[in-house]
Amino acid sequence: MRVLNFYSSVFADQLRRGRKTATIRLGDKSHKYRKNDCVVVTIGYQHSPREKIFNAVIDQVEVKRVHELSPRDIEHDNPEFRRIDEMVHFLQQIYGKAVTIDDLVTVVRFSQIIENPPELRDRFHGLGGANN
Repeated sequence: MRVLNFYSSVFADQLRRGRKTATIRLGDKSHKYRKNDCVVVTIGYQHSPREKIFNAVIDQVEVKRVHELSPRDIEHDNPEFRRIDEMVHFLQQIYGKAVTIDDLVTVVRFSQIIENPPELRDRFHGLGGANN
């Protein structure tokens, strides 16, 4: 199983609330993350303890240029942003180097795996929502 790690604890709350459902990584990471992969979403720094937030499934992996990012791509990565210039500035802070609108990025969309959600369990057992 792979790990999808975030370095900032600022993202922990966004992840737990379902507000962050994607990550935009600098470079082509399509070899690392693939659709339908199961990953552990964590927060922490390399060589340090990490906090498991949840398990997730990768829904989509897209490689594109920064200037091709849609407002929706950006919002799913960081709910506070919508514009490419905000994303460029953010990526520069994370990676500690200059980022241009022609650089490649990988948009990884993911969905939390919820253990035994009641609404699904009930549906499988024919409970709830059936009006006979």
